[in-house]
Amino acid sequence: MTGPQRYPDDAVGGLPTPPRTVEDNEGREIRVRADDGSESDREALRAMYEAFDPADRAQGIPPSRPSQLEDWLDRILDEGCYNVFAFDGDDVVGHVTLVPENGAESPYELAIFVLQSHQGAGIGTALIETALGYAAGQGITKVWLTVERWNRAAVGLYEKIGFETTDAESFELEMAIRLADQTESTG
Repeated sequence: MTGPQRYPDDAVGGLPTPPRTVEDNEGREIRVRADDGSESDREALRAMYEAFDPADRAQGIPPSRPSQLEDWLDRILDEGCYNVFAFDGDDVVGHVTLVPENGAESPYELAIFVLQSHQGAGIGTALIETALGYAAGQGITKVWLTVERWNRAAVGLYEKIGFETTDAESFELEMAIRLADQTESTG
């Protein structure tokens, strides 16, 4: 799948960068940080996806079969992707991945997953904002996603952060955001 042909004119800036700690709406202290490439991060992420409710899977991801899950983790934990995790204690409870369309200079597709036990507590907002701040600090300026049009909570969240609908002609909405380049302010 390729991203949108059009991106918003106005760039969103001033987004938080990892690492950071937030208190969710349930009073839990959630650590949000970038993937450090360690085996322990991979194991914690695998454990989250093994516990993931099948009803929350979209477009076949995250895969439910162990071999497919390993292949998917290999792909998204690759050098070209950017990953940000939300930790509750030692457990990963949320994950954002940014996957390049066609190499590092292209737009990136965003996918977010939050365990059901932690949904609706503000973790998704913190994760997306932090992942976008991280991306902007890496020089990424165009990010897009798809979302099922009936998922009003997700659409509202994406709009609140600054995503705009770029295509609404299919079962899913395509949304995009332009990020202000933050490489100078982070480096």
